[in-house]
Amino acid sequence: MTNRHNDEELLTPSEVAALFRVNPKTVTRWARAGKISAIRTLGGHRRFRASEIRKFLEEVESEQAG
Repeated sequence: MTNRHNDEELLTPSEVAALFRVNPKTVTRWARAGKISAIRTLGGHRRFRASEIRKFLEEVESEQAG
């Protein structure tokens, strides 16, 4: 297996939920609402690009701070 750059890393809904301290179902709702984009696996599971999630996390944190 080749090494991936961290920005190409795919996260599960549970991993994203842990970053935001929310329920994984909340992450699924965000994806359905278009707040974050999801990639579907062959099995139909959602995966999220780590780079996009980090950017979204920074936006959320800046909104809460300001």
